[in-house]
Amino acid sequence: MSSEFGALSLLPPLLAIVLAIVTRRAVLSLFLGIWAGGVIATGSLGLGQTFDWIVESMADEFHVQILIFTLLLGSGVAFVWRLGGSLAVARYATDRIETQRRAGIMAWGLGLLLFFDDYANSAIVGSAMRDISDELQISREKLSYIVDSTAAPVATFGISTWTAFQLSMIQEGYDAAGITEAQAGTVFVTFLRSIPFNIYCLLAIVMVAIVVFSRRDYGEMLSAEHRSYQTGNVLREDAQPLQSVNEDLGAPNESRPMLRSFFVPILALVVVAFAGAFWTGYPPEEPLTTVDGIIGVAGNADWAASLVWGGFAMVAAGFVLGQAYDLLDLSESVDTLIDGFGLMLTAVTILVLAWSIGTVAEELGTGEYVTALAEGVVSPSLLPVIVLLASAFIAFSMGSSWSTMAIVTPVAIPLAWNIGGQSPELLGVVVGTVFSGAIFGDHTSPISDTSVLSSTFTGADLIDHVRTQLYYAGTVFLVSILLYLVYGYLGITPLILLPLGIVLLVGLVYAFSEWDADRKDVSPKVIEASREEVGRD
Repeated sequence: MSSEFGALSLLPPLLAIVLAIVTRRAVLSLFLGIWAGGVIATGSLGLGQTFDWIVESMADEFHVQILIFTLLLGSGVAFVWRLGGSLAVARYATDRIETQRRAGIMAWGLGLLLFFDDYANSAIVGSAMRDISDELQISREKLSYIVDSTAAPVATFGISTWTAFQLSMIQEGYDAAGITEAQAGTVFVTFLRSIPFNIYCLLAIVMVAIVVFSRRDYGEMLSAEHRSYQTGNVLREDAQPLQSVNEDLGAPNESRPMLRSFFVPILALVVVAFAGAFWTGYPPEEPLTTVDGIIGVAGNADWAASLVWGGFAMVAAGFVLGQAYDLLDLSESVDTLIDGFGLMLTAVTILVLAWSIGTVAEELGTGEYVTALAEGVVSPSLLPVIVLLASAFIAFSMGSSWSTMAIVTPVAIPLAWNIGGQSPELLGVVVGTVFSGAIFGDHTSPISDTSVLSSTFTGADLIDHVRTQLYYAGTVFLVSILLYLVYGYLGITPLILLPLGIVLLVGLVYAFSEWDADRKDVSPKVIEASREEVGRD
């Protein structure tokens, strides 16, 4: 990769981000950002280079698998909808989820349970909770925030596609620094050491719980929640949701709405995806009876292919249910399959363009330029914060936490090893900060694939989702910086720092919500109302 373009390498991603926020037109903004990169790279009109990058991003095998998985998820969701599965869940929840708080708690809990992949997490939780959230007049922005902030953060800690990728990136850093297992422990040990220092992800999950339980909001989310409750408009008047299931798929089957129509396709997705991961990841180097053996299977597994198989199983299960219970005839099933693909057309377009602008950033050396700037001011005490800021900015600019981890981890590990006196502990610290910065950048970037999918499956406007989430993600990020500074200069263990961070978040949520509500002359939280009260309103 080349870094000869220097500060100019920042222009394409920043242009795309600024235009997306200002115009609220993600597709147009992304394309113009890519085109700007083509002009910079070629010194001419750059259209040929622009489309070459788009084609290149589509031709990448991993990207193709993710696109297929996304399309299959769309069809799976379409089957669940038309079979009446979502309707059955909504009716089942009627007597059990009576308030906005309980709906938020359920969405948060589902996000914690579905730890194996952030894409599947967004699809399942968003689809499951959208109807009941609408009925309770929870804004789509709020639901998108809950889904997005319990997808990737949760996936960084469990046996998931993320963990497998993270382990491979740590190994890249080991190789770049010439670190042996005898010196620093295994790659898995470094991953375990990184967990307490993955502060943003840990606190982001906690932040969702604080917001849900307290029901206090601030920033644009406060306005969105009051709008939704007072007017019943879960979307802003001029919002452009990436998906509208009612409009795109029509009315669900109301003759026999069954819970199995919802859970069987999802169970098929989960079981087949995990079975595929085991099949492609076996045998591990260590015995399967050990923790290292289990993680070895996860690390060796072809998760992308496994998710494709799981997506197909989800669609097949919907097809079989439709035929077995005479809910859909053959023609209707085929139409549902195709309509499901169409449901994801906007999301797929944005994903391709987001990956393409990531390619632009790689070609122009954006990551290397930002990392080089960070290296010039690094000291052991400041290292966690420098790595955090560099990772966050790169992820924000590129819209990809995985690309950020791929760029920064092989640089951060040798840096930590050399300036930290070959400290194994410092390796865990920088790995955790890379993950934290990368996911914060993802959460605040309108060109992030996880932002796109969270908005898609909750039926939210992408830019509205990013704008409202920014306040909460920024709060968590500021607390994370403070905790990293305290660790760097005082050496206080994360076992003390993390509880301190939670207390700070609670205090900030209450302080910000009171201040913003007073400024806007509204209540800091929408009145806790039951379904009956919402209906009367």
